[in-house]
Amino acid sequence: MILSPAELGSFLQAKNATPHDFLGMHFAKSGRTGGVVVRAFVREAAACAVVELGKAGARDAEKVHAMARLAPEGFFEVFLPRRKNLFHYQLRVTRHSGELHQFFDPYAFLPTLGAQDLYLFNEGNEHRIYEKLGAHLRMVGDVPGVAFAVWAPGAARISVVGNFNHWDGRFHPMRTLGASGVWELFVPGLGEGELYKFEILDGGGRINVKTDPYGTYFEAPPGNAAIVCNPRRHAWGDAAWLERRKASAGQTDLPLSVYEVHLASWKRKLEDAGRPLTYRELGPLLADYVTDMGFTHIEVLPVAEHPFDGSWGYQVTGFYAPTHRFGTPEDFCFFVDHLHQRGVGVILDWVPGHFPRDSFALAEFDGTHLYEHADPRQGAHQDWGTLIFNYGRNEVRGFLIANALAWLDRYHLDGLRVDAVASMLYLDYSRKEGEWIPNQHGGRENLEAITFLRETNRLVHDYYPGALMIAEESTAFPGLTQPVAEGGLGFDFKWNMGWMHDTLRYFSKEPAHRKWYHHDLTFGALYQFTENFITVLSHDEVVHGKASMLYKMGAWHIVEKAANLRALYAHLWAWPGKKLLFMGGEFGQSREWSHERSLDWHLCQYLDHEGLRLLVRDLNHLYVAEPAFGRRDLDPRGFRWINCEDSGQSVFSYLRLAGDERVIFAIVGNYTPVIRHGYRIGVPRRGFWREVINTNSQYYGGSGLGNDGGKPTEDIAADGFAQSLALTLPPLSTGILKWTAEG
Repeated sequence: MILSPAELGSFLQAKNATPHDFLGMHFAKSGRTGGVVVRAFVREAAACAVVELGKAGARDAEKVHAMARLAPEGFFEVFLPRRKNLFHYQLRVTRHSGELHQFFDPYAFLPTLGAQDLYLFNEGNEHRIYEKLGAHLRMVGDVPGVAFAVWAPGAARISVVGNFNHWDGRFHPMRTLGASGVWELFVPGLGEGELYKFEILDGGGRINVKTDPYGTYFEAPPGNAAIVCNPRRHAWGDAAWLERRKASAGQTDLPLSVYEVHLASWKRKLEDAGRPLTYRELGPLLADYVTDMGFTHIEVLPVAEHPFDGSWGYQVTGFYAPTHRFGTPEDFCFFVDHLHQRGVGVILDWVPGHFPRDSFALAEFDGTHLYEHADPRQGAHQDWGTLIFNYGRNEVRGFLIANALAWLDRYHLDGLRVDAVASMLYLDYSRKEGEWIPNQHGGRENLEAITFLRETNRLVHDYYPGALMIAEESTAFPGLTQPVAEGGLGFDFKWNMGWMHDTLRYFSKEPAHRKWYHHDLTFGALYQFTENFITVLSHDEVVHGKASMLYKMGAWHIVEKAANLRALYAHLWAWPGKKLLFMGGEFGQSREWSHERSLDWHLCQYLDHEGLRLLVRDLNHLYVAEPAFGRRDLDPRGFRWINCEDSGQSVFSYLRLAGDERVIFAIVGNYTPVIRHGYRIGVPRRGFWREVINTNSQYYGGSGLGNDGGKPTEDIAADGFAQSLALTLPPLSTGILKWTAEG
């Protein structure tokens, strides 16, 4: 035996950190005789032999070298004296059952990662590290297999384990690649569908079995193994869509109306025990629905892999993997591709702000606080029970930046809505005095997270022109949607959380009390154009006892609730800013949203609900078709108050204007149940003003009272204009009128 007893023991006890120094083929000496030694550690082997291969890979029966078994666990060695050259070979194993199995030795291959890959990764600048780390189908020479690689600098030993080795970490230990912290192993003969994990012996002698941070597909809970998968199998047909998207780069004046969707609960297969629809079922159905409804994009709640349905996807354990719940990564590609070919963009909720503590995932990955800060004052969200990424660590920052790019690359997504940005920007987010650590300047801003967000936004726009980066951010952090080159964070849009909260507070009040809350609907105009805003009514507003959109309305009767909601929606679509509405809100879902059941589509048989849906459809089509709305969302010249001071009657009126101010809309909201006859508003042009939306129309479920299709102006000065309209304002309504002809 050339191998020493101590070295043999390190394998049998699964403690060897340098397996490639011992296993495989090496030059060696036995006594004074030089030659070649071959060692193998194989499972369930009664015997093992080395089979020399000819140049064409042919087997030569005369060159089969039996190996000596050094340990009953399956460790074998053979010394071939006076051999001066290494040669190609396979291992021929005789199982205890008598079965023969011949294969290439994993320890006969060079690393599949180069020095440049590792240098850029450690520097945080390998933007496609997702093509290097993880599990990838490779051809090394003419040998197919899977290359595994994982970053774990604190580990004492790592093995890849799976069904192929009965989850026994002794048999496929990985090699460490210098000081990079990366461990690597090419396993020939493996292919798609193999389940695997990484068994990690940490510096304290503890063994943890972890899922692959870069895994592209995972098994269903309660299992959590990654599955070897090629995410690029799909043949895409959306080239025309991508070209149009690229041509739109930098054009924030395009219509953007987003339908926010939780895939598991939008619709379910009721005839099949109420199961969720698959990606391939959802694609055509959603495309039909959102195109009819006039939405330009959908936004899907996080589809990155997560173990708990009740997290809605916001506690991610597989950052690079579309969830298995609706199909394979190829199925998800079909979903996006189909929507693109139907003219619908797809935005993904992305969660780089935190991750859960599940022991099989990122938390204390290699026995150290690798992805998170060690100090809980920096590394833990006490409210959410989750951990915070260490944005100052190059490899962690690179993991997240590459993750953003991977979703856009592999799955052709049109943008990312970044979750919980405020929690990333502030070190004292939801913390009391003494529970956080100031930055190097003594401030509360998380400088490392700010750098990460800027870099991510810059690279997304560089690599994928036209893709959108959207911030869910609840504070007034300055410059969020300013370009990085101008000192901003570089987001394209920001959710207008202030408008959402103020507006919902107003409409939740009984109409008689609304005059005391008039400022809730006017205050937003003061900051409306400080950022590029999306006006949102999101999923966060219809859960946790907050009631559905319909039942938020300040009225007792369903008819009045529906009237209030119609009035709110018309105001939302007419107000400056891009649009987002969570599913179910468009038809006035009565119950709070639940991730465990389908939306209540049966309600659309009733006009109170179907009328809402028809109104949203008409508002979307108006918004997209009219430049005064969809193309002037972010331009203060496209908005002007007519009268924002009539708190006593709870009436609001304002204008939306196209670029040349010859296409003008007047919006008038009456948010009490009182009919107002002859209500006068000033307008900037004489002529006929056509009523294009009346939320009190019988078509939408109202009484039909309105302005009989429109009104001509009268030469009576009002609101600073030389002419005006005398309107009938139906109760609890919003009307939209368009100037159509000179008077």
